Amino acid sequence: MTPLDKPLKREVLIDDQAYTLTIDPDGLTLVPKGKRKGLTLRWADLVSGDAALATALQASLATR
Repeated sequence: MTPLDKPLKREVLIDDQAYTLTIDPDGLTLVPKGKRKGLTLRWADLVSGDAALATALQASLATR
């Protein structure tokens, strides 16, 4: 298995909109193409089951 030691970036199309998906040792980030802010999910949150809570909290902070 190849270790994830540096960021890996890929373009993803979701409903005909381009996003940049970055996977790194800390977690993953999904950002609309051309933007700087997006959704970040840490591996620890995903494994512990806190992913939904972390996502909801981040979404509520982004709408302020």
